[in-house]
Amino acid sequence: MRVIVCGAGRVGYGIARRLARENNSVTVIDQSKELVRTVVERLDVRGVVGNGSYPDVLSEAGAREADMLIAVTYSDEVNMIACQIAHALFNVPTKIARIRAGGYLDPRYSDLFSRNQIPIDVIISPEREVSEAIMQRMSTPGAFETKSFVDGKVWAVGVKLRDDCPIVNTPLRQVAELFPDLKITIVAIKRDDHMWRAHAEDQLAGGDEIYFVADRDDVGRALEIMGEAERQARRVILVGGGNIGLYVARGLEKMGAMKIRLIERDRKRAEQIAEELERAVVLQGDGLDRALLREAGVADAETVVAVTDNDQVNILASVVAKREGARRAMALINDQDYGPVAEAVGVDRHIDPRATTISTILQHIRRGRIKGVYSLSDGQAELIDAVALETSPLVNKPLREAHLPEGVMIGAVCRDDKVVMPAGDTVINPGDRVVLMALREHVKDVEQMFRVSLEYF
Repeated sequence: MRVIVCGAGRVGYGIARRLARENNSVTVIDQSKELVRTVVERLDVRGVVGNGSYPDVLSEAGAREADMLIAVTYSDEVNMIACQIAHALFNVPTKIARIRAGGYLDPRYSDLFSRNQIPIDVIISPEREVSEAIMQRMSTPGAFETKSFVDGKVWAVGVKLRDDCPIVNTPLRQVAELFPDLKITIVAIKRDDHMWRAHAEDQLAGGDEIYFVADRDDVGRALEIMGEAERQARRVILVGGGNIGLYVARGLEKMGAMKIRLIERDRKRAEQIAEELERAVVLQGDGLDRALLREAGVADAETVVAVTDNDQVNILASVVAKREGARRAMALINDQDYGPVAEAVGVDRHIDPRATTISTILQHIRRGRIKGVYSLSDGQAELIDAVALETSPLVNKPLREAHLPEGVMIGAVCRDDKVVMPAGDTVINPGDRVVLMALREHVKDVEQMFRVSLEYF
């Protein structure tokens, strides 16, 4: 596949790296010579210096032969015009754009991005997606990763096991026998920097990061069995009143009886969001100010979520809040190098918006009937939600006869709104939704399994 990526920032670099790793032909456009030089030196991609919305720049990047344009510059307007030019002059089949400004995403203007107006096939809104990720993580405080699939019926959860976890040093086969009615499938294990597909004879160890797929109704019990049954927060402090902070506050208000305090440094912005929120109390000031945190009730808060546009402030605010008595702290971190630092200083969870955005884009890059994709551990594996077609080699036979690749494991099957955990005698029917894990080197195998062949028509 020939792909043009407009923007060589964190997200653009991450997408280019993933696509180049999968042997796609990738060209990256950016106005910064330094960023283009960096991406070309580190990755097997072409680089073009220039504005991605200029016809001559897109032409130089190979737009006439491109299968896809992904516009993820820092300017919404450049991203939109790049898609418009790619469509009008070069007839690029698929166009994806990152759009941040809420004004463009207002439902009243939904016709704006139609084929006859601004022809964008997929719109990525990082702030909204990150906000949804934060909300999901808050609903399962014992997990470091949570992602829903199949319209929320199936959840994928990542948990770091403590040394005293009840299922440590127990073969996975025996865990399944101890809890036969528990609808979960452990699909992947990460120990140190190595991730592998879970097997029945694997024994878990303290410090392992495991990923399991479960019926939504069984997630709480599964976390309880793993010693991570923490109650959902009822008193929350948000540090940062940008778009993400505002979206999260609105979402928390809809969840019902919850005390929400939001701290925003800029007075004008604080006044603006105070008018937009119904029950949350907005405090104007510095999220690092201990006196202000005490005024917000930090000693009684179960969760503090720091979502300013500064990674260092988010980490420090989380640390200060915990020292002042907050039970848990979550920080938004754009630079992945800060992730280990945050963990080392006591930040319980961190959100990487780059990973969230890349996962959303991958969903539309993957071939086949793919409904959802979530990237694990900086691309070591992917969780995939796909529709089984009549022509798929998976259907109409027991799974033990399907000969799945070593690095692929099915976590759940959803049929007629019912979630089934797979076993050797499970038969997948056409139309079933299948949630599975694929290690990086086997993602192409999964695309083949769920491809739409000519026989389908």
